[in-house]
Amino acid sequence: MKISMIMCHQAQPSLLQIPTGGMDLSVLRCRPQKEKVVVVMGATGTGKSRLSIDLAARYPAEIINSDKMQVYEGLDIVTNKITDEECDGIPHHLLGIVDPEADFTAGNFVSTASITMKSIVGRGKLPIIAGGSNSFIEALVDDQNYEFRSRYEVCFLWVDVAMPVLHRFVSDRVDRMVAAGIVEEVRKIYNPKADYSKGIRRAIGVPEFDAYFRTEYSSYVDKKTQAKLLEEAINETKINTCKLACRQLEKIHRLRNVKGWKIHRLDATPVFQQRGREAEESWTEMVAGPGSVIVNQFLYNFGHSRGFATVADGGGRAIKRGAAMAAAAI
Repeated sequence: MKISMIMCHQAQPSLLQIPTGGMDLSVLRCRPQKEKVVVVMGATGTGKSRLSIDLAARYPAEIINSDKMQVYEGLDIVTNKITDEECDGIPHHLLGIVDPEADFTAGNFVSTASITMKSIVGRGKLPIIAGGSNSFIEALVDDQNYEFRSRYEVCFLWVDVAMPVLHRFVSDRVDRMVAAGIVEEVRKIYNPKADYSKGIRRAIGVPEFDAYFRTEYSSYVDKKTQAKLLEEAINETKINTCKLACRQLEKIHRLRNVKGWKIHRLDATPVFQQRGREAEESWTEMVAGPGSVIVNQFLYNFGHSRGFATVADGGGRAIKRGAAMAAAAI
């Protein structure tokens, strides 16, 4: 994809032209401007990917995945990877790039994401980090060497859904995953000697099916028992997914209330309580719209003059940024 950019630089008067009256000119020196980063957080199934794409469609942006299971290659249904169609042409990074047998740690994420952010910024775009692995995000933002905080200003968006509502949704989502072929997908990588504490096999929806698959290697288990084990595996996947959502929510509360992160909460509960057009309207009203307002204020309302007038991709699409975008209606 070819990118053409026109940089907007506001003309500044020379310090030699400013009457100083004996004033110390050092007070006029500006601190180096930090780059901007947006982080979209939330429990599994709340719509983080959707919001990140909505935002990336409004600004010249690229998305960095921060889900520790989605970084692995394979098991697209199990890990609920976003599809090419859902990406809507927005570049995504750290998605399906790691060997499924390898261990991708928080340290690996920090180093890889840091390089990716630098590359995105170098292309004049906004990095948007989206994913449910809050341990990865915390390791990146609060690194021991303070590198992230010294280079970047960050805006945290939290897509929240009331737990009872979310639990019903993730339960239904597991049923949809079963219909989409999750059992066949996991069967392809099944190994009775596999270590479920490493690599992609740690993903919820893999170890839960171990007992069921073991019966396929046994001639002593009847079809009724197999069916029961399959049902138990599906139910366990639902339970463990709900437990994951609770842990993710607890971690966000800790980052917000204990560590003092300024995290903007967007309540998406009404979206999950509706269907069709009403749900779409609620998403715009409750999540996408307010999220865009927050990001707009973050990017443009603090006196930064650096901006991009026009960014055009190979398809001819133009996205206007800068002062005009700051004044645009959401």
